Amino acid sequence: MKAILPVAGKGTRLRPHTHTKAKSLVNVAGKTVLEHIVERLQTVDVEEYIFIIDENGQQITAFMAEKFPDLKCSYYVQKQRLGPAHAVALAAPSVQPGDDLLVVFNDTIFVTDLAAIPSLCHNADGLIYSKEVEDYQRFGVNVLAGDFIVDMVEKPDTPISRLAQVGLYYLKDGAGFIAAIEATVAAGETVKGEYYLPSVFMRMIGAGNKFKAPEIDAWLDCGKPETLLETNRFLLKGRHHIHGEVEDTVLIEPVHVAQGATIRNSIIGPNVSIAAGSVIENSIIRDSIINTDNKISYLNLDQSLLGDAVSLIGAPRRMNIGDHSHIVMDQ
Repeated sequence: MKAILPVAGKGTRLRPHTHTKAKSLVNVAGKTVLEHIVERLQTVDVEEYIFIIDENGQQITAFMAEKFPDLKCSYYVQKQRLGPAHAVALAAPSVQPGDDLLVVFNDTIFVTDLAAIPSLCHNADGLIYSKEVEDYQRFGVNVLAGDFIVDMVEKPDTPISRLAQVGLYYLKDGAGFIAAIEATVAAGETVKGEYYLPSVFMRMIGAGNKFKAPEIDAWLDCGKPETLLETNRFLLKGRHHIHGEVEDTVLIEPVHVAQGATIRNSIIGPNVSIAAGSVIENSIIRDSIINTDNKISYLNLDQSLLGDAVSLIGAPRRMNIGDHSHIVMDQ
């Protein structure tokens, strides 16, 4: 099996955090999004990791060389922004006849048993992983007849289906899948000038291929600040890892403090992850992600997302308040 990971997107919804780093290298629950994804792929036998990167992809290559030096990785640069299907097709030189493929888009950390692929796909040509959602109007959805997909509808007006596509795909015939993308591109089947995978899958279904839509256990969106914080809460659940230096501090589980972080005279948690090199003093922090090399003093932070090398210095207040006073201090 080979895995294709398109990581060339600019991550505009996560700005300013993606002005200086690839969106897949944003931290959540003590690891980068990409590290969470690659670790989940370790449960199956992936022969080669194929990355589709942009012109700044050296961040991805350096990260993989440092964190996963034993994995075989290939890199292809997407020079034109022509959509996700176009990005996946750039992996063609690495896909040989007989290869099966996993395609994983990096806005999403998934929770599912990939080891179940052979049993799920024994009578099908592929799996388009899905999750039932209430707000189906926001997503591309799979329409089923029995066990198999018969149609795909982008952002339907009526609840024809609530099975949203989550950006995780398995193809038994990788070379045939790449050929279907190339045929879709040759036919000019675009949406607002870009090539998308549903057009490819519908072409394959029309040619007789069968696809199932298994539901994943959890779909953890990392594409926006608010959803990144939700994912941080989910991934920290049941975890309480304190590897850094903590002095005179109250920790409210769950909290992740990386080795090399220092916390003094503070109240931290719940749902806080703090990266290496950060120093936090005399502060209260809840439901937040604090990245590397931050300096935080005399602050009260809630639902906050701080990038690297941020310095936030507040000040203690001195007060002389009489009886029966009512004081509200906005942040």
